[in-house]
Amino acid sequence: MTAVSDAPLKNPAVTVIGGGLAGSEAALVLAGRGITVRLIDRKPGSMTPAHSDKRLGELVCSNSLKSDDPATAGGLLKAELRLLKSPLIALADTCRVPAGSALAVDRDMFAQRVTDAVDAAPYILRESAYAEDWDADAYTVIATGPLTDGGLLKKLTARAGKALHFYDAAAPILSGACIDRSRCFTADRYGKGTGDYLNCPMTKEEYRVFYEALVSAKRAELKAFERSEIFEGCMPIEIMAARGYDTLRFGPMRPVGFVYPDGKRPAAVAQLRRENAAGDMYNLVGFQTNLTYPEQRRVFSLIPALGDIEILRYGVMHRNSYLSAPDALDACSRLKACPKTWVAGQLSGVEGYVESILSGHLAARHLVDTIEGRTPVPLPEVCLSGALPRYLAAPNPHFRPMNANFGILPPLEKRVRDKRANQQQYAQRSLSKLKVVLNVLT
Repeated sequence: MTAVSDAPLKNPAVTVIGGGLAGSEAALVLAGRGITVRLIDRKPGSMTPAHSDKRLGELVCSNSLKSDDPATAGGLLKAELRLLKSPLIALADTCRVPAGSALAVDRDMFAQRVTDAVDAAPYILRESAYAEDWDADAYTVIATGPLTDGGLLKKLTARAGKALHFYDAAAPILSGACIDRSRCFTADRYGKGTGDYLNCPMTKEEYRVFYEALVSAKRAELKAFERSEIFEGCMPIEIMAARGYDTLRFGPMRPVGFVYPDGKRPAAVAQLRRENAAGDMYNLVGFQTNLTYPEQRRVFSLIPALGDIEILRYGVMHRNSYLSAPDALDACSRLKACPKTWVAGQLSGVEGYVESILSGHLAARHLVDTIEGRTPVPLPEVCLSGALPRYLAAPNPHFRPMNANFGILPPLEKRVRDKRANQQQYAQRSLSKLKVVLNVLT
């Protein structure tokens, strides 16, 4: 528990429920403006089925925050957050591990630095408790994540209306010592990066054996499981494979984009991404799974470079809860039924690490405006940081969680035939506008 500073504080205080990416970001932004924050998180007293780290800011699935290239949606969103002076993106930048053009972090280092930053903040009082409800008459940010359950989920559903859900999955993490380096090579797809991925090629016959084992492998039991609830952006590899023999070869195991050491193109390639700075842990990229633990060992050991596989953290699948944002939230992610309550993170309908950080950041900014007597206003719609919350709030009878993407931005005035040139136009327009709004000197 962290003591609150004796320095003058802005009142009223804000309660932030949830110490994940969105909650930690919101708490740090609020504290940075001199606002007292009571941060309530269930850790370390209790854990969700998907969590294994008792610290704040745990990255449950991948350790990658996606591309850092501003000409991609993920890279542009991070560039916007750097302009907004996001505390968590700044911390992520200090925890980088080699990952080509992506921002991947040492997840242990990142969790520790997020926890240290929260505990060092003079205006944050951290409390370990399992929240069943909240005071709707007090300023609150609810950022309890996709595994929100129990009384809090019932209260949210009662006050906000419709609550939805889908199933999410995480990929296994392997020991670097188990990888047969003689049967893999180092390269980034299409040469974009600095050669940070290990690539495990498979012949036609090796892929056939792997595929047949994968689609027939035993899966872990799920209650009330429905295939339609699986989120496409995090599809378990065994379900993806069941769609057709070549589905993986056009997806996470596609063999194109490399210059192979032997000059021949294999039938499929499994990629490994460094998981920590020491380079002794690797993520099996795109292999989110709900296979039982013994089946994960058996099936993934059929990848030739992983014959002696050692899994440090098994892949898992779990149910994710989220609100129907168009029904429940306004364009500033404030709960329509409770004007002093903001919802942030995946519970608000965003999907992705960086999107969750953004939602926590924006909730804090809008709360600061409210406390200081200003009307909260979304950021410009030409910016992803303005377009995403607007998308969440727009009427949508078929609402599903949304990642940042260029499709939610207003069209360009002049499009060209070159896709990357258009993406660069989106990035330039967004960052230029955001700099004007933030009065950032260039």
